[in-house]
Amino acid sequence: MADKQTTYYDDYPIKPYISPERDLAEETLGFKPVPRRNMEPLEDGLLAGDIILLWRIAFGTFTTDSVMPKYLEYTYGIDGQTHLKKLETEGYILKETAVDSLDHITATVKKTILKDSGVSGLSKYRSAELDDLIKTHLTEVALASYFDIRGYGLTGKGQKALANHQAVVDRHPKKKF
Repeated sequence: MADKQTTYYDDYPIKPYISPERDLAEETLGFKPVPRRNMEPLEDGLLAGDIILLWRIAFGTFTTDSVMPKYLEYTYGIDGQTHLKKLETEGYILKETAVDSLDHITATVKKTILKDSGVSGLSKYRSAELDDLIKTHLTEVALASYFDIRGYGLTGKGQKALANHQAVVDRHPKKKF
């Protein structure tokens, strides 16, 4: 099966990524190739999978703990983690600071951080108010020591790439509810 797939992709400009953990022989629905157009570099050198990754990051919910969707490999032929690092290195995305990542932790965690910093009377505060208190009472360095999760955000370059390749997003399969 793997030999068939290797030869199938011979004429692709870029060979799709196939995870070493993926057992192609056991795929019950049979081999479904990555569409050739998803492996053709766009004019800025990105692949369709990179655009879909930018699109996901644009939602504001993508973090260092996010699980990479399987469709990045199966439909777009990319290794999500590798391309995430590439997008960051090339200035399309940035890893947010601890302060900017506060929306990815719970109010309970925020209260614990503030209590550890000597702030009391927190029961009446909502999450956004806790964010303001944290920004007042802790430095970025101090806050960063409390949690590891960080969000990702698009830079201007990433926003422009996403806007320039809306057709890729439009082709992306939508969930049917």
